[in-house]
Amino acid sequence: MLNSETTAPKGVDTLYFTIWRWHFYAGLYVIPFLIMLSVTGILMVWFTAVAPEYGERLLVAPQTSLLSVADQAAAALARHPDGKIGQYIAPYAPNTPAMFRIDLEGGAQMVALNPYSGEVLQDSVNGKTWNAWISDLHGELLIGMVGDRMVEIAASLALMLVVTGLYLNWPRNGAGWRSMVLLDLTEKGRAWWKSLHSVTGFWGSVVLVLFLISGLAWSGVWGEKLVQAWSTFPAEKWDNVPLSDETHASMDMTAAKTVPWALEQTLMPKSGSAVGVAGVPDGVAVGLQSIAALGRTLGLKGRFQVAAPADTAGVWTISQDSMSYDSANPMADRTVHVDQYTGKILASVGFADYSLAGKSMAVGIALHEGQLGLWNVVLNVGFCLLVIFICVSGTILWWKRRPAAAGRLAAPPKPVAMPTRHGVIAITAALSVAFPMLGATLLAVFAFDFIVARCLPGLKRVLS
Repeated sequence: MLNSETTAPKGVDTLYFTIWRWHFYAGLYVIPFLIMLSVTGILMVWFTAVAPEYGERLLVAPQTSLLSVADQAAAALARHPDGKIGQYIAPYAPNTPAMFRIDLEGGAQMVALNPYSGEVLQDSVNGKTWNAWISDLHGELLIGMVGDRMVEIAASLALMLVVTGLYLNWPRNGAGWRSMVLLDLTEKGRAWWKSLHSVTGFWGSVVLVLFLISGLAWSGVWGEKLVQAWSTFPAEKWDNVPLSDETHASMDMTAAKTVPWALEQTLMPKSGSAVGVAGVPDGVAVGLQSIAALGRTLGLKGRFQVAAPADTAGVWTISQDSMSYDSANPMADRTVHVDQYTGKILASVGFADYSLAGKSMAVGIALHEGQLGLWNVVLNVGFCLLVIFICVSGTILWWKRRPAAAGRLAAPPKPVAMPTRHGVIAITAALSVAFPMLGATLLAVFAFDFIVARCLPGLKRVLS
């Protein structure tokens, strides 16, 4: 990978030097992204698990009786009389507010309301929070699809960094496992930093892979086009219910994903037929009050959400899931759709109905986003700091090598003869097929190496 005027001495392990060069060049691209993802990840955990910005964790004084959900909605609408209720979110506990999303012609507002008095405690523009901005930066660099692809390339190359890093640190030449798993306190200088980088990288590798895979689940190619498309809950299982052209992803109102991963690409059911099972009792008007009551009847406790129909064919949706921070247990996910005219339940899906990949992602994404409780928040913040340290220590190792090669990147020396180990080729091919953006990136790098770098000696020297 990438020609160099500096070659490794004869007689050395050519495979080791080749993989070291792969590790080095991949790190040049990946390190800035991993630092950005770690910093934004810490901030996202803060704004979701510790200090949410819409006011859902504000404290209210519990009273002997609550206003009805309909009266709460009327109090919220009094703040924005030209709007309509788009979503109701039940309080986490008796001492926290109810939340309402009010849809307006030019956007939406999130209103935190005292459910006992109807007092508006906070009124925020939906999607105009630090968390929404940081989520967009985290996933798409604030530039949409191009940013998504750049982040996916970084995450895919980071998987290669893990594999190559483990190979480089694997005990060899009589060395024991101690050097791989325990810090060498006797070393100094660059050897000390190498020990730090190697040991922290080893212990962080398993968690890093889990975070990378769960993060890639949202990516535009590997996630959306491959894994998610194959693992989406099939709407056909909903007893021949008429289906809309809209998917569940249409319920995501901001850059922050709130719909369960296994349902995002599933088509929504459609209101206006005679199908369905008993839901809202006969004789009771179908509306926010009765739909919220149905949610409690179905056994939902604490915080859950009710989304109003988007149009004349839309449905009421009752949900409680970890993606929306309703529950700390992704295995308790529940989504129920109700016909807006008859009040009948058209569809109901829970964690048990997800595919194996859907179940894995439900748990993996909840862990990734710190939704499983305080221990998960502490783990995620600590892990993000560890990733930042691994990136910094790797950069320091490079810097300590670089002064002897002024004007160049000081890449690891290129072997005189490139190795052709079948096992390495097979692993590289398998990773490239499994993660298409990784394969495309490696092909682009090889093409650059053999076509561009060879024709520009000055560029070749700088990159060496």
